[in-house]
Amino acid sequence: MNKLLIVARQYDDYRKLLAQAQLPALEITEDPAQASIILADPPRIAAYLERYPALRWLQSTYAGIDALIRPDIRQDYTLTNIRGHFGQLIAEYVMGYTLDHTRQLSLYRQQQSQAQWRRFPYSPLDKRTMVILGTGSIGTHLARVAKAFGLEVIGINRSGQTGETSFDRIYPLTQLADGLATADILVSTLPATTETDDLFNARTLSHCRNTLLFNVGRGNAVCEQGLLTAIEQGCVTHAYLDVFKQEPLNESHPFWQNPNITITPHIAAESFPEQVFEIFKANYQRYIQQQPMMYQVDFNRGY
Repeated sequence: MNKLLIVARQYDDYRKLLAQAQLPALEITEDPAQASIILADPPRIAAYLERYPALRWLQSTYAGIDALIRPDIRQDYTLTNIRGHFGQLIAEYVMGYTLDHTRQLSLYRQQQSQAQWRRFPYSPLDKRTMVILGTGSIGTHLARVAKAFGLEVIGINRSGQTGETSFDRIYPLTQLADGLATADILVSTLPATTETDDLFNARTLSHCRNTLLFNVGRGNAVCEQGLLTAIEQGCVTHAYLDVFKQEPLNESHPFWQNPNITITPHIAAESFPEQVFEIFKANYQRYIQQQPMMYQVDFNRGY
C-alpha cells in the first residue's frame, strides 16, 4: 500500500478529489514516517524534507519548484511539477495589463469619478513588438494570443531554436541585448536557475526603450536596483511584477511606492486543485506501473 501525505494550502480540496478518485493501493496518512508519496506546495515542505524518511516521489502543486531545488536540501527522490495549464492565465494577465496601459483604461475610470471628459492618444497593438523570454508551453501560448492581437512576437531561449511557428523570430540567450532592443513589451516566463539570476539588470535593461516589463516567471530574474535604475532612465516605462525574490514583499520595499511599478501577489497563474489532481492521478498510474512520470524535474538543471 502506498501512503500519501498532503501538505497544501488547499488540503481539503485535495482530500475530496482523492476520495472521489479511489486510486488503487493508495491511502492517505498523516504520519511523516510512513509517507512514500507527498502532494505538496513547495514552500510549505522544503524546510521539512528530512522528516519524511520513506519519501520516494513528491508531486508539486506548483509549476515553480525553486524551494525544492536548493543544493543544501535533499534530492534523493523523484520530483514532478505542474505544466500545461498556465499559458491561458498568464496570457490573460499580460494582455489585460497591456491593454489597460496602452488604452489608459484605469485613467478613464479615474476621470469618470471626477466627471472629466478628456481624451488621450493611443496607437494599436499591431504596431508593437512583444519579446518573450522562455518559449515553453507558457511562452508559446502567450505568443499565440499576442499574434491574435497583431503583435510581432520574438522569443528568446537558450538555443535560439524552437519548433513553434507562433514566434516571428527566435534569439538565443547570448543575443539578449538584440532582443531587448526590439521590445515594446517584454515578458519573462523563465524558471529560476543560476543562468537567470539578475538577468534583468541595469546593463541589460539599458537596451530597452519605453518598454513595458512583465515578470510572471520567477523573482530571481529581476535585479531590483537595476530595474529602478532602468525606470529612472526611461528604459522601462512600467513594470508589472507578480513574483519577487522575497515573498511577501517587505512593507518597506521601494517598489510599493513607485508609480511606474504594479505589484500583484503571485496570482498571475493559480494552481487550481482540479487541474493539479489530474496530473497527480495520471502520474500515480505511471508510478505504480513503474513508468516514467510526466513533468519530472531535473535537479541539476533546475526545471
